[in-house]
Amino acid sequence: MSLLRLGVSLQPRWPIEDGTSVLRAAVHAEQLGFDHVAVGNRLLDSGFGLDTDPLVLLSAVAGATTRLRLLTSVLVAPYYPALVLANQAATLDVVSGGRLILGIGTGWNPDEFEAVGVPSRERGARTDDHLAAARALWTTQPVDFEGQFTKLRAAHLGVPPVTRGGPPVWVGGHSDAALRRALRFGDGWYGTGVDVGEVTDVKRRLHELATTEEQADRLTLASAAFFTPPGIPAAVPSPGEPLGGDSPTAASVAEALGKLAEAGLAVSTLWMPVAAEHVEKAMEWIASEVMPQLA
Repeated sequence: MSLLRLGVSLQPRWPIEDGTSVLRAAVHAEQLGFDHVAVGNRLLDSGFGLDTDPLVLLSAVAGATTRLRLLTSVLVAPYYPALVLANQAATLDVVSGGRLILGIGTGWNPDEFEAVGVPSRERGARTDDHLAAARALWTTQPVDFEGQFTKLRAAHLGVPPVTRGGPPVWVGGHSDAALRRALRFGDGWYGTGVDVGEVTDVKRRLHELATTEEQADRLTLASAAFFTPPGIPAAVPSPGEPLGGDSPTAASVAEALGKLAEAGLAVSTLWMPVAAEHVEKAMEWIASEVMPQLA
């Protein structure tokens, strides 16, 4: 069985005013041996409680931890001007000692696009533009860049990333456009709630869309997975098909994760829709009951 790295999302229904519980959970995740923690990107209240800027929150997590990787799951690239995105990501890459993984998506929420003054119809083109500009800023000094939305002349990024070439970029989305974007700009692809058939299908489509075999094979395949551990009440409905079935056990969760690993998934972010006071108990259940079966 291929090694599957497990992380945990900090996206359940947290009390937004209580930042210490988020940091405590992140520290506990590191102590339990998780690979990463993930934070999504919301600007307006979504009803899920943790509607924060992921780069800001993960900066606090970086200061509270030493090994844990930090995943934006996912950052909505069109919300951020390319230079701001490149500089903020490079800054977090530096202060975390190279632990940032920049999960990127095009976004979907029309209210947020209207609020930030970005036409939602441009979200794909802006994402491509911003990723191309960020790559240039992370790898070349000075930079001349001529894009549809970004123009740079002899630009020096304020802080160069500590990771050579910039933090790894995982591109989210299941469409052909998203897969092409991952092949062009990404180090990985990031899905949502995939099963074995979908992982296999994504691998096939990546190879069909790639210009070379190596282009597709170099991508890390990662995805979020949803489930509520037994004996822990759900705080919000699961947004996807639950991992391990409707009544998951340690064995069924481990089996499902093992099959995903065999299909080619390298990283799974466990999203558990439970209240903040139950998150540490849920992580402990995974670490003690599920992880040993994956070793």
